[in-house]
Amino acid sequence: MKKILYSPGEPAGIGPDLIIQLSKSAFWTDIKIPILCLSDPKLLVQRSKDLGKKITCKEIADIKQLQANKKNVIQVMHVSDCLNTKFGKLYKTNAQYVLDNLQFGIDAALKDKNLALVTGPISKENIISVNKTFTGHTEYIQQRTESDKVLMLLASDQLKVALATTHVPLKEVANKICKELVISKAITLNQGLKEKFKIKNPNIKLLALNPHSGEGGKIGKEEIDIIIPAVKELRKKKINISYPISADTAFTKKNLKKTDAFLGMYHDQVLPVIKALSFGNAINITLGVPITRTSVDHGVALDISGTGKSDTSSLKAAIKTAKKII
Repeated sequence: MKKILYSPGEPAGIGPDLIIQLSKSAFWTDIKIPILCLSDPKLLVQRSKDLGKKITCKEIADIKQLQANKKNVIQVMHVSDCLNTKFGKLYKTNAQYVLDNLQFGIDAALKDKNLALVTGPISKENIISVNKTFTGHTEYIQQRTESDKVLMLLASDQLKVALATTHVPLKEVANKICKELVISKAITLNQGLKEKFKIKNPNIKLLALNPHSGEGGKIGKEEIDIIIPAVKELRKKKINISYPISADTAFTKKNLKKTDAFLGMYHDQVLPVIKALSFGNAINITLGVPITRTSVDHGVALDISGTGKSDTSSLKAAIKTAKKII
């Protein structure tokens, strides 16, 4: 049976709010795939009271016990204790709780290919207090699954964008861009688009690192020395990828229509574009790992947690995509 695990992420944020709101909507039963929430039941009970919404938490001890969704009922697995259930403020005592749920979800998805992991927003700041090497969901999943080639892809109805480098300081990006990296990320993207989205011959636009693609080496030689040679090798492998194009003209209406995905060199080169066009309706997908994992495209939103003002659109999209993939 196909099923979904939902790890709500930071308990002080809107992750718990979202699943509570969804459980009271028509979407909960219309999606027709059972959803198991990895949470301390007392967190969901308390948050539902904070939101003024009546729900029932049905605790189960084994994923095999998971049944079809029922409106106003959340099936819950108690993996770890949430030491502070208050919303709107980060508590370091909850950091390990978040990691425990995430670890359980990853490990369960590794064991069962018919199970997808959907993740809510986390606070990296909080998790770093107990895990100094933590840099994000994608990197953590890569480590936990022992995967060599991992790629962060954000997708919406408008466009898909992927990243050659993820959560690294801007000053370090140029040093990380090498021929092998560009080739590896492009191959992973091409394969992911074929396998996850059933695109037969993906059209990939590759973004340059430097403004105006380096202007023939005048304002940077990475395009000449690294990126163009990488593209030549990729094309020999029959991958339909462009030569590096300047980011300032990459996302024209014409390009958006004919491009299946854009591969950017760094985080803020492509993410502002998809979030400007699709914020709240985009999702994060981890490619190159042996599990199906999707996520919301937004943060913990401490300012609106516990208020009932959180938008469930991104979580709906993440669940729909996860269901489609598995």
